[in-house]
Amino acid sequence: MNLVNDAHETEYGELPAITVSAPGRFHLIGEHSWFFRDKTLSMAVNLPVYVAVSVRDDASVRFYFPQLNERKRASLSSLKFRKEDRWANAVKAIIYGFTSGGFTVKGLNITVYSDILPSAGFGITTAIKIGSAVAINNLLDLNCSQAQLLQVIERGNKLFLNAGNFLADNFSALYSKKGTLLLTDHSKASWQNIPFDFNDKVILLTDARVPRISTWDKETMLEPENALLLGDLKEKKNNVFGGWAYNADPTDINETLSVVSEDMRRKLLCIMYEHNNVLLALQGIEKNNFGMFARAVNRSHESMRDLYDISCPEIDWILKRVGELEPNLEDVRNPVTCGRITGKGFGRCLYTIVRKQDVETLTKHLKDYERIFGFHPLTYEVVPSDGVKIVED
Repeated sequence: MNLVNDAHETEYGELPAITVSAPGRFHLIGEHSWFFRDKTLSMAVNLPVYVAVSVRDDASVRFYFPQLNERKRASLSSLKFRKEDRWANAVKAIIYGFTSGGFTVKGLNITVYSDILPSAGFGITTAIKIGSAVAINNLLDLNCSQAQLLQVIERGNKLFLNAGNFLADNFSALYSKKGTLLLTDHSKASWQNIPFDFNDKVILLTDARVPRISTWDKETMLEPENALLLGDLKEKKNNVFGGWAYNADPTDINETLSVVSEDMRRKLLCIMYEHNNVLLALQGIEKNNFGMFARAVNRSHESMRDLYDISCPEIDWILKRVGELEPNLEDVRNPVTCGRITGKGFGRCLYTIVRKQDVETLTKHLKDYERIFGFHPLTYEVVPSDGVKIVED
């Protein structure tokens, strides 16, 4: 807190009038299923982004990111997206979200403070947006309700950034609670905190530092016809979380998906498996059965790798080493470890959940990874954390 305030005071000559903390985040399962109105399981983590704000006496906006030693500027009367502004565009999107909704915004001095840079992923860009939205709303007494604040964020994402507005991203930054996961139900636009009590485990979030590449255009999946096909395979089931599951009959599945290409069929199958994996993970958490939860995570990565085509050899290598931590490799029906690629895919980030006694061995494997592949991974030990909050002195 002092470092944030000091940075703001050094840059602008005054202490911030408000400082907000928003968490980093990763999705455990289901982040690619939003278009099909499925479910996403997420974890807000103790990788905070701080947004400190004070009011100016003109219509200018100044942005400062100490860790990058970057300064940006904009005018409220001509707020524009500029590619070179990168992280500052996230804040400008929120300002646009307010002004386009009829709210009056004054000139602002804004400091974004994060030891994890937005380029790493981990929900840092979303944290900047959420932190900025809450800070501006409270500082300027705009009195936005939660629903209005979500609309501000949506307008900023869609109309200013021309990007997707992902409920699971927003909900996990806004509503997460310490010691819980957050479940987003896209069919109901709702969220729920799920207690996560595997306290004997260590959660490691790793940036594998693999250059991101794109091997296929995900937008090709986001067609109404594909959503209708999967909708035909949904069945009401009162005994499962959320009240429905996908049809498991191979004949029905093959017949329904016979109208799409083989590549698209595999990806739609992956979406179906993801929903089943979310349900299995939730069942494991509810029963305090880590083995059941871990099976869901490991199966999800296999689907991401084999059907959705978004993993890479480097991340697969790390996760294979995680699998070798199992005490009984002859029987992995009740695993004590798990891991999965997370985020946009095509390289970069993964998470692993292991026993405390296995952390040292996994750390050694990551050193081997650097020697073999030439990428220097960054790993963070994380815990489920609270969502956005105003930081008190």
